[in-house]
Amino acid sequence: MKTKVETKGAPPPKTTPFSQAIIANNFVFTAGQFHLTPDGTPLEGTIEEQVHQIMKNLQAILTEAGTSFANVVKTTIYVTDMSIYGKVNEVYGSYLSDPYPARETVCVKELPLGAKVEISMVAVKE
Repeated sequence: MKTKVETKGAPPPKTTPFSQAIIANNFVFTAGQFHLTPDGTPLEGTIEEQVHQIMKNLQAILTEAGTSFANVVKTTIYVTDMSIYGKVNEVYGSYLSDPYPARETVCVKELPLGAKVEISMVAVKE
């Protein structure tokens, strides 16, 4: 069985066929998040500001699902340019603590909506 997670604290799926997150077998699987504000507007600003927005979106989704960053076990980060990796890593790391989740960072040619960073997470429910 799976349960859909919806929160107004993160951008809505709008016309795209996906959920903000799904809970299955006590795991929370988030959709990849971009630098969109909860109303779906792209956040203009530095990479650091955009990553903060991504992490706030993820935090809102995890909270709605009944978990938190402390319970994240896996993260996937996509970037369009490895030169921003250090900045992304610094902001990302400020939201998490040891033991850090398993993670991979993948450089891709492009992301939807012209985003430079996309982050998804898998967490366990408390």
